[in-house]
Amino acid sequence: MKLEKITNDPAKPKRRYNDACGMALGLELLGDRWALFIVRELMFGPRRFNDLRADLPGISANVLTQRLTELEARGILVRRKLPPPANVTAYELTPWGYEAEPIVQELGRWAVRSPDHDPTLPISGVSILLSFRTMIDRSRIGDFRVRAGFRFGDDEYVADVDEAGITVMRGDPETGEIVFEGAPEGLAAFVYNGVDPDALAAEGLLAIRGDMATARRFADLFVLPPKVGMEPSAR
Repeated sequence: MKLEKITNDPAKPKRRYNDACGMALGLELLGDRWALFIVRELMFGPRRFNDLRADLPGISANVLTQRLTELEARGILVRRKLPPPANVTAYELTPWGYEAEPIVQELGRWAVRSPDHDPTLPISGVSILLSFRTMIDRSRIGDFRVRAGFRFGDDEYVADVDEAGITVMRGDPETGEIVFEGAPEGLAAFVYNGVDPDALAAEGLLAIRGDMATARRFADLFVLPPKVGMEPSAR
């Protein structure tokens, strides 16, 4: 009797809920541990394997390889060669993969209302900038217009604020009127916790160049939602 060879198909989620709800399929596609984090880290364009692992310090190389293979097989990301001088393999979301951004944003907006949310924990550069796209209060923008630059190690970004909100992209931070350089958690401490920038600079967490009043007004645009009460819902 010839034994049939059984192989694992990475395109097929390991977990099946047998439920026609789109949410069930969504969890089958992105519900594996670290999958949604990888999608989050690719929201501003392609990244190399080592870059992803550096910003997801809790993930092993084997698990990262497995998740990337699964997400590629499911059509959520693609693998491609970066042009010279980089000339290395990178991972990039497909157009459908980029459509997952509202999922990341709204899950984050909902979860930070929990009293258990700790904004002092480590955060990646992509995550803090994505939080700006999520938490910006457009009613506070008024006539404020600014380009801000961000440098987190080798990762560089620029953000433009206008009446429509904030746009973030890869770019030379030196083109910004204000430049934030240091650790993403230092930027989070300044923007969301109001920590004094001199104290952050003294600890090597954040350096701000440019007009400080402009930097403070920029930080004032981003507001975390109020914490939810612990009382049961009236529904």
